[in-house]
Amino acid sequence: MKTAIACGGTGGHIFPGLATAAVLRRRGHEIELWLAGKDVEAPALRGWVGSIVTVPAEGLPSGFSPRAIQSSWKMIRAAWVCCRQMRERRPEVLLAMGSYASAGPVVGALRRRIPVVLHEANVLPGRAIRFFSRWADAVAVSFEETSYYLRRGDLVCTGMPMREDMEVAARHPAEAAPSREVFTVLVMGGSRGAHRLNEIASEAVTRAHVAGHRLGVVHLSGYADENTLRQAYEQAGVPHEVFPFTGDMASIYRRADIAVCRAGAATCAELSVFALPALLVPYPFAAYDHQTANARALEKKGAADVVPEQDLTAEWLADYLVSVMRNPGRLARQ
Repeated sequence: MKTAIACGGTGGHIFPGLATAAVLRRRGHEIELWLAGKDVEAPALRGWVGSIVTVPAEGLPSGFSPRAIQSSWKMIRAAWVCCRQMRERRPEVLLAMGSYASAGPVVGALRRRIPVVLHEANVLPGRAIRFFSRWADAVAVSFEETSYYLRRGDLVCTGMPMREDMEVAARHPAEAAPSREVFTVLVMGGSRGAHRLNEIASEAVTRAHVAGHRLGVVHLSGYADENTLRQAYEQAGVPHEVFPFTGDMASIYRRADIAVCRAGAATCAELSVFALPALLVPYPFAAYDHQTANARALEKKGAADVVPEQDLTAEWLADYLVSVMRNPGRLARQ
């Protein structure tokens, strides 16, 4: 079966799309990825061998503004291009992973009467999923809580698709247990980085280290802050590894003792698979504040602590990390 997977926009959409593509390929499907042509997509696609359809797209801002008009026009144009591409490429089914990047492919598939399957990764469904769910042939979700927000009785809770290397690594944690000589903090702000979280977390880790606590850090910085963070850790003598991006999250999760990170759906799923304790700092400007909903779902299960970004300070975070380090029972991996 020829399957199109629309998974462009961010790492939180691309990685689950790639994971699903890998499984479908093993089952004999011919796969095409439909992407938005964003810079963040390129690193995630390293190693991908297969067809890619690029349809430039961007999100639609809330409210009425010149930018909203421009974005609306681009979205209409993307939908027109996708209609033509669907006619030429003739996939037998479309899997759309959500986000603005999936809107054009879904319109094109519906126009060509191609079956559409939607996957919503977050607790709170985004605008694209909310709008198109009424016409989709099937809708899958990562969180059971999503059933409160999508008015369909046939939702399927599949969880978040996970790359095979991640699942294998999570099943064998003893092969690479974190070193207890240094308490390792994993800091990451999502596929595009997070400047304020980078600043606060690096200062907090440095404060704790200078105070005599044996903390180290693995910091996924994004490209903008990479050099600044590396220099700061080197000057303070903090054991560190700084990467702008990595495709090998499995080994990093296994080396960490705790994560300080955003609460995107993919991140939450990976933390759960690796049973890695986390302090979640939801991105405050996410649509519908969906990261807070994701974070609260993990907090409710006892898998994470949550702090709003406006309440986060370096002093508080340093004290929090030291407190967790001194109470290893709190970090028991479930």
